[in-house]
Amino acid sequence: MYDNYQKWKTTPVSNQPDVSIIVPAYNETERLIPTIGAIASEMSDLGLEWEMIIADDGSTDDTAAIAESLELVNLRVLRAPTNGGKGSAVRRGMAAARGQNILFADADNSTPIEEFAKLLAKINDEGYDVAIGSRGMSGGSEANKSPFRKLLSNGLRWMVQYVVGIQVHDSQCGFKLYTREAADKLILAQTIMGFSFDLEHLYLAQKYELKIAEVPVQWIDAPGSKVDTRKEVQRFMRDLMIIKLNDWRGNYELVI
Repeated sequence: MYDNYQKWKTTPVSNQPDVSIIVPAYNETERLIPTIGAIASEMSDLGLEWEMIIADDGSTDDTAAIAESLELVNLRVLRAPTNGGKGSAVRRGMAAARGQNILFADADNSTPIEEFAKLLAKINDEGYDVAIGSRGMSGGSEANKSPFRKLLSNGLRWMVQYVVGIQVHDSQCGFKLYTREAADKLILAQTIMGFSFDLEHLYLAQKYELKIAEVPVQWIDAPGSKVDTRKEVQRFMRDLMIIKLNDWRGNYELVI
């Protein structure tokens, strides 16, 4: 309802909101405003105290300025002087978040915010520490994704499960919810600041015996993606090795 949105727009939430939503953004002038609108409309009707953080990743366009111009009292914009990578943006957002639970959602709203309630139920009702949106499990779907990208994704998912040992069907869907305690532990240990940072989060969550729920979600390949598939696959493969090497060296033991 519009009244709920108006209240969220003008009335500051409590010192600890129920939910913080982190949206990492790099040069997203065209897609960010519709995403903010969709999130604000849905979340304002859920009866929760919530805040939104736009973690700008050193954009060279007007992404940060446009978000600030909305003058939404419960929206904060974190500016980075340079581009540090998606993982860096999410990490900064999570560190600044005040919520009891923290969601990160991609700036293109490719996983609709309407899927949020399913993730929250896993944490609030079933006691999970991390709830992740999944396109790869039964009940999930991927729309507008090319056959080549589907084949590539399936291959990478196989590697995640059987080479790295992360027991999820989809590590890279940009829609993940964390408890405050889980987020604090994972960002403290995080070393990967690029595209596949959430792969490291899941590896660490499994290592630290956090409870991970995988929730089937709908996903639409939104136009205007900034992802260079070939480069990101190369970085993903590199990061798989970095994660295993970090663990072998004992780097992750320091923060347990």
